[in-house]
Amino acid sequence: MLIRLVLASLVVAAATSRAAEKPNIVYILADDLGYGDVQALNPARGKIKTPHLDRLASQGMTFTDAHSGSSVCTPTRYGLLTGRYAWRSRLQKGVLDGTDDPPLIAADRLTVPALLRQHGYTTAAIGKWHLGFLSERPASASAPSTKKKSKMGENGLPVGSRIIGGPITRGFDYFWGCSNARTMSGLIENDRVIENLPPVQMLPRLERQAVNYVAEHAAAAKSGKPFFLYVPLTSPHTPILPTPEWQGKSGLGAYGDFVMQTDAVVGKILAALDEHGLAGNTLVIFTADNGCSPAADTPGLEKQGHFASAQFRGYKADIWDGGHRVPFFARWPGKIKPASTSTQLICHVDLLATCAELLSAPLPPNAGEDSVSILPALRGTDRAPLHEAVVHHSIHGMFSIRQGSWKLELCPGSGGWAAPGDADARKRGLPEIQLYDLATDLAEAKNVHAENPAVVSRLKALLERTIADGRSTPGPRQPNDVPIDLLKTKASATNP
Repeated sequence: MLIRLVLASLVVAAATSRAAEKPNIVYILADDLGYGDVQALNPARGKIKTPHLDRLASQGMTFTDAHSGSSVCTPTRYGLLTGRYAWRSRLQKGVLDGTDDPPLIAADRLTVPALLRQHGYTTAAIGKWHLGFLSERPASASAPSTKKKSKMGENGLPVGSRIIGGPITRGFDYFWGCSNARTMSGLIENDRVIENLPPVQMLPRLERQAVNYVAEHAAAAKSGKPFFLYVPLTSPHTPILPTPEWQGKSGLGAYGDFVMQTDAVVGKILAALDEHGLAGNTLVIFTADNGCSPAADTPGLEKQGHFASAQFRGYKADIWDGGHRVPFFARWPGKIKPASTSTQLICHVDLLATCAELLSAPLPPNAGEDSVSILPALRGTDRAPLHEAVVHHSIHGMFSIRQGSWKLELCPGSGGWAAPGDADARKRGLPEIQLYDLATDLAEAKNVHAENPAVVSRLKALLERTIADGRSTPGPRQPNDVPIDLLKTKASATNP
């Protein structure tokens, strides 16, 4: 009897040890949340209360130089899940339109959930996909009307429609959510549209589903079957629809209310981890897909003292840092030092390599071509820059490259929506190249390209090499999916 008890305890101990080696991973991605929208990051010029994100910062590590791969949605999500810059794919500018876009992630490309699933993880995506899929409408469904214009978010597929090439074909065991902001009303479970709902209900439903997922997988996670839960939220992107209980809470209008509701969703997910005893062995990452959108009425917010991009220039869509420098918090009790800060230059493409190092799983040559593990930074063992450089991309496909404090931008204006746009910048006679030293000019106010021709040449050559090699990490050269027009000289590539 004693031997059986000893053996049983050894089995439990082994299972616990294996679980400790493989933490659950919860990756929460807000949609269009500015760096300055989080109170902990912007105490002087931020007016929105974000207690749960502030708590996450106090319990883990804050990265102050984290970036999305693009200043808009689809390309950032592609890079996050594949470890590859999206401009290496067919998507050279903008975002996918909506439903019935061929999947942007190739069927044979290794993704973060596919890698984790190979190593025993259960994988789920609960939220907004926006990476393309095809669909089949049920025979009983009427054809979409070309005359009636629906409100933002109310163009979802009819119930019963089948999803082809969606998340469950790209590494996820389970998907529950919607395609994108324009088709938010179509609620999808795995590969079927199961409901049409008012867009205002989507965020609270995502919250409930994520919390339920944690509860349903808690026992398995404690027994050595960890989970990867990817939660790409629909907020605070347009349509800006705080539910009634949040309306008026911020005193800054609907956008401030929606940010507070987004913060509360994060709080509910963190509370679920606590309730089910999972917080201690769960790596939680919170970030955003790009900067705050001007649709939030950023001038109106600034008049009230709230600067959604904090001290950075520009907003969503722009090549300036306000377009792609984003909040980034990581918590893993016992592994990540509480209330710590990292100034490492990192990018959302880094998730794949980070997971690979966590699992001691070398990536194949044709996967994660731009991904660098941030595990040394998380552990506090980094002593040098993790990236040689990071490439940024604007909504109009304009390129920028960052190395150290130097940032080179290959366009005369914002590359996006902010003034001056590139066409207007040319009319003003502004230079075709911008160079900023962020060590002394975080606001990107003084273009110093003329005084530093050697820096311009070096960074441009590095960007050209990064494109030509098909990768920015060590390894054999890989093909890009399409030819890359670095300076967007083709007329078609400059259209909005």
